[in-house]
Amino acid sequence: MATKGQKTFNDKTKPAMIRNSNIIAAKALADLVRTSLGPKGMDKMIQAPAGDVTITNDGATIMKTIEVMHPAAKMLVDLSQAQDVEAGDGTTSVVVLCGSLLTACEKLLRMGLHPTQISDGFGNAAAKAVEVVEGISVPIELTDREALIKCASTSLNSKVVSQYAGKLAPMVVDAVLKVQHDGNCDLRDIKVIRKLDGTVDDSEMIDGVIFDKKVSHTAGGTDRVTNAKIALVQFCLSPPKTDLDNQIVVSDYAQMDRVLREERQYILGICKKIKKAGCNVLLIQKSILREAVNDLALHFLAKMNILVVRDVERDDVEFLCKSLGCKPIASVDDFTADKLGTADVVEEMSIGSSKVIKVTGPHVEKARTCSILVRGSNQLVLDEAERSIHDALCVVRCLVKKQALLCGGGAPETEIAMQLSEHSKTLEGAEAYCFREYAEAFDVIPFTLAENAGLNPIGTVTQLRTRHNAGEKNAGINVRKGCITDMKDENVLQPALVTISALTLATETVRSILKIDDIVNTR
Repeated sequence: MATKGQKTFNDKTKPAMIRNSNIIAAKALADLVRTSLGPKGMDKMIQAPAGDVTITNDGATIMKTIEVMHPAAKMLVDLSQAQDVEAGDGTTSVVVLCGSLLTACEKLLRMGLHPTQISDGFGNAAAKAVEVVEGISVPIELTDREALIKCASTSLNSKVVSQYAGKLAPMVVDAVLKVQHDGNCDLRDIKVIRKLDGTVDDSEMIDGVIFDKKVSHTAGGTDRVTNAKIALVQFCLSPPKTDLDNQIVVSDYAQMDRVLREERQYILGICKKIKKAGCNVLLIQKSILREAVNDLALHFLAKMNILVVRDVERDDVEFLCKSLGCKPIASVDDFTADKLGTADVVEEMSIGSSKVIKVTGPHVEKARTCSILVRGSNQLVLDEAERSIHDALCVVRCLVKKQALLCGGGAPETEIAMQLSEHSKTLEGAEAYCFREYAEAFDVIPFTLAENAGLNPIGTVTQLRTRHNAGEKNAGINVRKGCITDMKDENVLQPALVTISALTLATETVRSILKIDDIVNTR
């Protein structure tokens, strides 16, 4: 107990040390991905403990695959995942921006501002920044296919597969426009199928349905059906098994014959019910407890000229039902003609050295689903092509959700920095300092773009600011020509939602890190 006149223990150094440690750890992670920003950004080679190698410059993939120990740095991993879910693109930018905002926090903390003041100031600055972005954004119609393709190309140009942007961008736009409905677009309705052999140039969008399975030829079944009636079954076409703890002992041949005869009758009964409903294409869901279909069932189905596809994944069931117009059948008693889907042709076709099943017909083409077949010469290219297509799909989805465009090349970030700096002059006290530092933090995007392109970053950013001061809101860094040009003329466009999401999420993460003053380990 403190005696009279003695000061109580009040240590301010520990919260400051914890805050400093968190900021350093988060900035280290931001510096790691900074070199992979933009079209001229470098790639990272990530080696897994098992020896698998991934080559990518996608921020979300880098953050997801590296092993992070520090709890504050893990917040940046979550930040890039949140941006990936929300916008799908800008996953590198959001982490780089967060690192720059944390540097601004360090300066403000050294000036003696309280973390709560900085947090509130940054919150107000972010709201103002969103207003600026909405002010410089240009509305777009979904009927303007060319503008959508330009946006998808901008996303693809910063990827490993950038030389194929001219082929992939129109494919991605057509896929999203086909599945979107009233401003909503569910990317699960676009099935991306990967196939080795060939090049990325051989990739194509297919109006029908393609699934990466083979027709079951065990009993010599057919591999092409016209006027198909398709059923998707979730029950097993094999004899029932006992529980795991039980066993049946058969003592003589008469009993053995009877068991086999019963099995045969049981399976034949199921096959007859399937045939009676008019089904001639059978998709069988994968089963864990026992084999989904045995050789005897395949033999009967082949005799009945029914094409069989086995081991359909549970995740594909919803997509197939939507595409084919069929309903999943959980029991043989529910097997009726009204639950079947229709198609003109179901056939097995060869792609490279492997086979896939293609379903085509007017009903399938009218469905709000489509398939994209991605080709690649090796596994690394194939993985990166799939990731790039996913990012491009997300960019077009952003434009469906919020129909507004921005120019790229660091133009919106420079405009935010300029307008917030001007606005800070109308404020006073701690908030003015917060606004000024927040505005300066946005310079990191054009600075990094210039640095990664081999330009002089300070000279380039100064020139960019001069052009924006003169009223050229679309001026940005042209990394190909190494100068400042109008980004609209260069067709470097991006959705407003990507930038709004990035600055909002980065600011929220910085505010969360600032509010932490202690780390407590639990047992």
